[in-house]
Amino acid sequence: MKSVLVTGASGGLGTRVVQELHHDGYRVIATVGSEKNRTLFDQLPNVQSHVVDLLDSADVTNFISRLNQESIHAAALLVGGFTMGGFQDTNVADLDSMYRINFLTAFNLVKPLLSLFEAQGGGQFIFIGARPALVAEAGKNMIAYSLSKALIFELANLVNAYGKEKGISATVIVPGTIDTPTNRQAMPDADPSKWITPETISETITFVLSDTGRQLDEPVLKMYNQP
Repeated sequence: MKSVLVTGASGGLGTRVVQELHHDGYRVIATVGSEKNRTLFDQLPNVQSHVVDLLDSADVTNFISRLNQESIHAAALLVGGFTMGGFQDTNVADLDSMYRINFLTAFNLVKPLLSLFEAQGGGQFIFIGARPALVAEAGKNMIAYSLSKALIFELANLVNAYGKEKGISATVIVPGTIDTPTNRQAMPDADPSKWITPETISETITFVLSDTGRQLDEPVLKMYNQP
């Protein structure tokens, strides 16, 4: 049974990804931010939940070292945050907050997982990008968010360059607005029929992990629905 590490497992997207992977026969190692969320997947026998501070590199390294006794075939790094704000509304604190939640939570796992993947002969990373990081017109009023998500694309490029001869690859999935309860509450006047569902993203992740999906070369998969 192949194992997939999923971060942000208690979020609106993460819970669905864990369920989809479990349904497809994967063993899931899920990270959550607090003890109260560890029971979310108690009814799924092949899911293990761990509380990990992804902003603490030492905590992340210790967590991965405890898993070294078993293979991890892939990591879906889903933790992220969002804030609005154009140039005049964005300060250093905003930049730091978005950098930490959107980039550092991923980088802190990539570093030890690269060593693990290399030792076992390969592995996959799946990152979540953002359209405003690719399209300036979409990102001009979300400066801190867009800049932090742009780093994810560069991280994936560097992982692919490092792993090219090592069986290690990175995929970036770029969703439009995700139809989650949080987003519906934050944007009550929007039309969620134009959004992308967590189910669709989850199915795409399982495809990327499949024998066919692994043949894709450095993919950036845009899933905007109706931007």
